[in-house]
Amino acid sequence: MPNNQDRNLPMTAAMNRSTTNHQTLPGNVRRALWRILPLIGGLHAYIGWRLLPAFGLDTTGLPLAIGGFVISTCLVPLGLLARFVVTRQVLADRLSWLGGVAMGLFSSVLVLTVLRDVARLVFDSPSLTEPTAMAVLGLAILFTLIGYLNARRLASVLFVDIPLANLPKKLAGFTIVQLSDIHVGPTIKREYVQAIVERVNQLDADLVAITGDVVDGSVEQLRAHTAPLGSLRSRHGSFFVTGNHEYYSGAAAWMREFERIGLRGLHNRHVVIAHRGAHFILAGVTDYSAGTFDPSQASDPDAALAGSPPDLLRILLAHQPRSAAAAEAAGFDLQLSGHTHGGQFWPWNFFVPLQQPFTAGLHRLGRLMVYTSRGTGYWGPPKRFGAPSEITVLRLVAA
Repeated sequence: MPNNQDRNLPMTAAMNRSTTNHQTLPGNVRRALWRILPLIGGLHAYIGWRLLPAFGLDTTGLPLAIGGFVISTCLVPLGLLARFVVTRQVLADRLSWLGGVAMGLFSSVLVLTVLRDVARLVFDSPSLTEPTAMAVLGLAILFTLIGYLNARRLASVLFVDIPLANLPKKLAGFTIVQLSDIHVGPTIKREYVQAIVERVNQLDADLVAITGDVVDGSVEQLRAHTAPLGSLRSRHGSFFVTGNHEYYSGAAAWMREFERIGLRGLHNRHVVIAHRGAHFILAGVTDYSAGTFDPSQASDPDAALAGSPPDLLRILLAHQPRSAAAAEAAGFDLQLSGHTHGGQFWPWNFFVPLQQPFTAGLHRLGRLMVYTSRGTGYWGPPKRFGAPSEITVLRLVAA
C-alpha cells in the first residue's frame, strides 16, 4: 500500500470559498463571453455573406437561411454555458446538446468557408461557385457526423512504453492506466463513465492516474454520474489531480467527493509507492491555472516533492503540459498530462501549440519525459475528428 507523505497546502479555507456559487459564471469567463458573442455573430455573418449568394435563394429561402444563422449564433454559446444560465438541469442538458452539435457544425463550416475563399483566389470560376458552396456544407455535415460517432464511442485503449533512465529493474513493466478530460456533464453521463470503468478494470493495471477535468458541473448535479469512478481497480489504487474545469465547477466540493468514493487526491503533495521491493514517488499538482482562482492553491511541483525520499523515481500528475518546465526544474522524471484533447477535432490541433508545449503523445523536455493524453471524453461539441479519445496504458521500461 502507498505510504502517504502528505504535504498539503493550507487548502481548507480556500476549498470552502471555491464551493460557494459554484454554478455562477466565473468573472473571467463572463468577460470573455461578452467579447466572444459579437465575434460569433460576425463569423456567422461572414459565412452567410460568402455562401448564401451561391445558392440563389428566393424571398422565402433567404429569410429562412438567415433565421438559421441567427438560431445557430444563439445556440453555439449555450453548448458551453447553458448550465450557468438555465436553472432546470434537464432543459440545460438539452440546450447543451443542441448547442454542442451546432458548435461543431459551425466550426467546420467556418474553416471550410475560409479554405474555399483561399482556394478561389487561385482557382476562381463562376461555374465553381455553387458546387464549392455545396461542398462546404456537405463536408461540414460529414465531418460533424463522423466526429459525433467518434466522440460518443468508448475510447480505445492505447498502449505506450515510457523509456526511463535508471529505472529500477523491479519497476520495469509497471503499468499506469491514465484517464484524462472525461468531462462528465451535460452530454457525458453515468453510462459513458461506467463503460470507461469496466474497460479499465479489464486491464489489470498497477495504478490508475486521473489527470484532471473530470467534471463540468456541480457535485449535486453529477454525483450519481461520477460514482462509477469509485469502482476503478488496480494494485495500488486510483489517484487524481484537478484540472481547470474543476475550478469552474466547485473544486473544493469535488475534491471531497472524489476522496469519498475512494480516489486519492495529489494536490501539491506526494505518496511513496512500494512495488515488489522497489519504491517510487508519485506526486501531483493543482492545475496550472489554480492560483488565479485562489493564490493558496497555486500549482507547485517543488511543494509536491517536499519531504520526499531522495534518489527515487519521480512521477508527476499535472493537468496541463505547460507544467513541464517547472516539473523538470524540480527534478521529476516523468509527467502525465492531458488538457489539450489533442485538439479534439481538425484543425484545432494546429492551435494547441500557441498555449501548450505539447499537443499529444510522448515527448522529452531535458531529463523529463512528458506524456500528454488526448483525453478520454470530450468537451463542448460531441465531436472528435483526427484526435481520437484514449484510455492509455503506460508501461515503464528501461531507456
